[in-house]
Amino acid sequence: MESWKVNLISVWFGCFFTGLAISQILPFLPLYVSQLGVTSHEALSMWSGLTFSVTFLVSAIVSPMWGSLADRKGRKLMLLRASLGMAIAILLQAFATNVWQLFILRAIMGLTSGYIPNAMALVASQVPRERSGWALSTLSTAQISGVIGGPLLGGFLADHVGLRAVFFITAMLLTVSFLVTLFLIKEGARPPVSKADRLSGKAVFASLTYPGLVISLFFTTLVIQLCNGSIGPILALFIKSMEPQSNNIAFLAGMIAAVPGISALISAPRLGKLGDRIGAHRILLATLFCAVVMFFAMSFVTTPFQLGVLRFLLGFADGAMLPAVQTLLLKYSSDQVTGRIFGYNQSFMYLGNVVGPLIGASVSAMAGFRWVFVATAIVVLINLVQLAIMLRRRQRISIN
Repeated sequence: MESWKVNLISVWFGCFFTGLAISQILPFLPLYVSQLGVTSHEALSMWSGLTFSVTFLVSAIVSPMWGSLADRKGRKLMLLRASLGMAIAILLQAFATNVWQLFILRAIMGLTSGYIPNAMALVASQVPRERSGWALSTLSTAQISGVIGGPLLGGFLADHVGLRAVFFITAMLLTVSFLVTLFLIKEGARPPVSKADRLSGKAVFASLTYPGLVISLFFTTLVIQLCNGSIGPILALFIKSMEPQSNNIAFLAGMIAAVPGISALISAPRLGKLGDRIGAHRILLATLFCAVVMFFAMSFVTTPFQLGVLRFLLGFADGAMLPAVQTLLLKYSSDQVTGRIFGYNQSFMYLGNVVGPLIGASVSAMAGFRWVFVATAIVVLINLVQLAIMLRRRQRISIN
């Protein structure tokens, strides 16, 4: 088997265990904060938000640095750093005795991030360019699978073995990622880069043929994560407003939250392969348009079932968006700066994870639950129009 195929299979499992490990802690993080002595409703809400978002904020700041280091020292080294670093940071969280310790350890966890973007960059640098859309889409199914399975596994373990034990099990999963990376992933020798040859951030963008389009794709990544996260804070409350007599709101919310991942798993490799044939830009524009329609439609639902169906349909588009962005970033950047570009893109992804829930919570507080879907649709529509203009401008330049 060709080495890039072996690497693709290996990092698929590494990304799966990473997605599983990270997502299985998040559902019960407020419960753990409460267990650490935070009792009042206001303080619990504040600390839950802080401990959740600090990881993504720190990750957004350091991602370009790790991307630069990956271009110089190799991506396998960055994968080993991220998997082992996260395993240690999560293991230490099991021993936290107050919320400040947990907050600091969650910030340190953000410092160690970067497994999945470096896995993407490694595969992108080795796979034949004509198969890059399929390969990146296939790799994205690993993270999606982990994110679907993580909350279910985390909730089950928390109920049966206790909250602290979940941190130990999560650290073990990340250690498995480390071992898979260490023994199975092969990366060719990289030529040494002297200090004089290292590109500054300005020089990275100067080396791009279409820097404006690349920046536009960064903002598209932010918007994709924003529309995934904006619904999170209000989902359970919105379902409760539609079914006030129901006794299984948490179960319904969990199902409706997970259902887009199932359809994304189905669509991602197929749309990735289609993108290799007809162009990733067409897939990206079509899926963003579908997202706009679905979010507008969600603002009119009257039952949880209708919401679940629309979110399932949204998942078909969702599974193709980020891989399409990454395929276009690969197309419009050279091998010398791929790691840096993927690092910048990951920063925008993390920022979307922070901004999305803030927008969702703010809009619902000011205007009501249904307006969160409308506001999200408008943000995606603005991004779609702006991206279409940038792609058309690039087309005009390439023709001339």
